[in-house]
Amino acid sequence: MAYRVRVITASEHAAFNATRPAVSFLQTPAWASVKSAWGSQSLGWFDDRGRLVGAGLVLYRRLPGFRTSLAYLPEGPVIDWASDDLDGWLGPLVEHLKRSGAFAIRIGSTAVARTWSAETVKAAIADPAVTRLGDVPPDTVGEAAARARGQLLELGWRPPKEAAGFSAGQPRRVFRLPLAGKDEERLLKGMNQLWRRNIKKAGKAGVTVTQGGVEDLPDFYRVYLETAERDHFVPRPFSYFPAMFEALSAEDEDRIRLYLAHHEGDLVAATLWIRVGGHAWYSYGASATAKREVRGSNAVQWRMITDALAAGCTVYDLRGITDTVDKDSPHLGLIQFKAGTGGEAVEYLGEWDLPLNRLLYKAFDVYMSR
Repeated sequence: MAYRVRVITASEHAAFNATRPAVSFLQTPAWASVKSAWGSQSLGWFDDRGRLVGAGLVLYRRLPGFRTSLAYLPEGPVIDWASDDLDGWLGPLVEHLKRSGAFAIRIGSTAVARTWSAETVKAAIADPAVTRLGDVPPDTVGEAAARARGQLLELGWRPPKEAAGFSAGQPRRVFRLPLAGKDEERLLKGMNQLWRRNIKKAGKAGVTVTQGGVEDLPDFYRVYLETAERDHFVPRPFSYFPAMFEALSAEDEDRIRLYLAHHEGDLVAATLWIRVGGHAWYSYGASATAKREVRGSNAVQWRMITDALAAGCTVYDLRGITDTVDKDSPHLGLIQFKAGTGGEAVEYLGEWDLPLNRLLYKAFDVYMSR
């Protein structure tokens, strides 16, 4: 079936998302307000009976010096990725974005391609002959994602080049903790001994975790800057976080939460939690260099996990990991920390590009690499 694609209102988009079990927060109309430096449109897919059957948030990033843009759908669009006719879904999108002046399109599917259990990840880290998770046989393989990959290649889409660590765009690999059918006792039992000990240690040390508000963002940001300096990443400006809070809360008052872990009056860790439907995400995290021994990071994670469970979520998402399990990699500690929760490493079908103007696409690629 060929679908019609047209612009829809933010309210139509939000109403469609509400009919799905879960949608990435990057595909909510509110996210357009967070990314206010980009142009944006909410698009809808309509079948031959006029029913809205798919939706997507498109962000437009103009190429400097040109009147043309990259059209980007982060972790979207929300369509049937298991379809045997992806051209019927993506063809109308391409035609719409061509008319909108795009020189290239980037989409990002969260169809699951492969998963590795925490035990498989642990074994890979312990094996000196293994340096990449992708070289390890997965525990599950997503047949629908494999079919979609073949169709995308036939249609001329290409996956962006992968960097060794984290790069522009959304992560292809994440770490998720399944919550469906579990209670707190079972979740704790599934964690490794270090995680259980650290959660208990935080409680004994008197770490308290509370939910804050916009007025507490300056405290979060102070520790966030400390984390950025310690871990050598470029921090976002402070203005990004109040804008994020305001935009997401306007769509759903419980869409985003700030958690603060204190020890004897000192802020030792702070995190942002986002939820859409049955999916909750750990979005941003920060921890103080002092008092690491009281394990504030484990305490605040445990609070977010249990709150996600109480909210009826089926997935708690710890977001990006890299492909490395090399003991000499600076990214190894991240996957070790997340694997301690007892969840699973997940590889998505991920992001794909379709160049519409190859010369401009190449220029943009060079611009982004710089």
